[in-house]
Amino acid sequence: MRTDSRLSRMLHVLLHMARDDQPVTSERIAQMLGTNPAVVRRTMGGLREAGYVRSEKGHGGGWTLDCDLAQVTLLDVYRAVGSERLFAMGFDNVHPDCLVEKVVNDALQDAMEQATAILLERLGAVSLADLAERFTALYPKDH
Repeated sequence: MRTDSRLSRMLHVLLHMARDDQPVTSERIAQMLGTNPAVVRRTMGGLREAGYVRSEKGHGGGWTLDCDLAQVTLLDVYRAVGSERLFAMGFDNVHPDCLVEKVVNDALQDAMEQATAILLERLGAVSLADLAERFTALYPKDH
């Protein structure tokens, strides 16, 4: 099963954009991520709709940040890129009248709800500025 890496990839792009402080084209982002520019435009569109980036067409155009990094959390970006599910695990409902299946599904549902709440809380506690600060501490611009 393929994992959904949109959140990770867009966080990567946003941090590069914050560091470079100049417009970046969809083609350049696509090359960096090893994907197609149309995929980049579609994904970045969600970030634009949320007000985190803007785009300019034409020569010298591209994507630029349009937000305060301290005001945007990982949860905000997660929601903007449209990730569908946090977990790929599902339930088996082949025998809905089976009490064993019901007990198993209830236990898994409860565990997943708790894990989701914890993960969403953690994503909401980390801002893009936090990530940018960590990156700058590890790799100062002058290196």
